[in-house]
Amino acid sequence: MKNKTILQEAEDIRLTIEMVQLGARMQMLEVETQLSRERLLKIYKEVRGVSPPKGMLPFSTDWFMTWQPNIHASLFMGLFDYLRGQVGVTGLPAILKAYRLYLEHMQSVGEDPVLSLTRAWTLVRFFEADLLQRSTCECCGGRFVAHAYDPTRGYVCGLCHVPSRAGKGRKAARSVQVGTLEAIS
Repeated sequence: MKNKTILQEAEDIRLTIEMVQLGARMQMLEVETQLSRERLLKIYKEVRGVSPPKGMLPFSTDWFMTWQPNIHASLFMGLFDYLRGQVGVTGLPAILKAYRLYLEHMQSVGEDPVLSLTRAWTLVRFFEADLLQRSTCECCGGRFVAHAYDPTRGYVCGLCHVPSRAGKGRKAARSVQVGTLEAIS
């Protein structure tokens, strides 16, 4: 931290502001920047006007397996993988760009986003730790988030086989499917 240049600190501050504007939690800010906790708190309060929420991140891989979060997580990972593989953007910039694209897509189809930036960041970390993988649906060919090392043979996604208690009904699920499948594939 003593060898940190003014330019590195300025970049950390810029990234912190961008992440806070997108809704990042303190834990994400602490991992992704080299700023002190006190500095991060000050920036968070200045950008948001309130103190950050307290507590641990309540996420597990199981959250991403439920019907609607799985569709949104799969869409995000499709965007993230595209940026990494085709555009060459990696690391935190890829997460931030993919999350912005995710938000734009949700707005364009009139849906509320299910993923927060911190959940999307956690999702990428779960992939990096080999806790999750993407499985290809045998019906539609889309690639969906699944537990790592689960058998992929015969996998059918939540869009092709909507659970009876999916919350929005089959008609609404079909409208989400039309706008989402292109990005997941």
